[in-house]
Amino acid sequence: MGWRKEGGFIGIHDRSTGSPIPDHVSARWEDIPALIDGLVVASRILAESPYDPVLAAAVIAFGFVFIHPFEDGNGRIHRYLIHHVLAEKGFAPTGIVFPVSAVILDRIADYRRTLEACSKPRLDLIEWEPTPRGNVHILNETIDLYRYFDATRQAEFLYECVQQTVEKTLPEEVAYLERHDRMKGFIDEHFDMPDKVAETLIAFLRQGKGKLSKRARSKELSELTGKESALLEEKFCEIFGE
Repeated sequence: MGWRKEGGFIGIHDRSTGSPIPDHVSARWEDIPALIDGLVVASRILAESPYDPVLAAAVIAFGFVFIHPFEDGNGRIHRYLIHHVLAEKGFAPTGIVFPVSAVILDRIADYRRTLEACSKPRLDLIEWEPTPRGNVHILNETIDLYRYFDATRQAEFLYECVQQTVEKTLPEEVAYLERHDRMKGFIDEHFDMPDKVAETLIAFLRQGKGKLSKRARSKELSELTGKESALLEEKFCEIFGE
């Protein structure tokens, strides 16, 4: 679909008039090509420099989402860019998915406040009028609001998420994978079961906190005997704990 061809905002509409009530006004659509070109140049410079990877990711990813160049998908691309810049700068070892975006989404309220910390003060500097379609039409020159912005709050938030990922999320993920492999090994050793069914079994045990539901026993895992189900539940609790 390409770049936006009209104004953009994030917010709600007045119930009686339909007029926009924005929390964030996106860059003028006419400025998008120049802003994205500048963002790409900045990204290349940062990638080739010794600049801190987390700060580089904050600058590029939040710079992108504040421009909001597409009709849809800007938030998902923004979070992808965080991963991309960190990987490009060699922040995480090759082949490892660094799940920082999962931490960001777990802290959704803090994430929104971090976005609003830049967006809301800008509103006083943007002159706009509502369009007949309930959109916004920007009346003044605003390109520098998106080309140059103070990313301190965004960098601090991303650093907090990276710290949580390194100190908590990744160790928990590694611990889970180790337990998962032990459980899968036990199933393979004692049962003649396709891998897909074994993974379904482990998923049901996780959902039931070590217990198989009546639905699972009667449908997906109906071939298991009562004794086999009890053995699997006991082994799962032994490996995964409470």
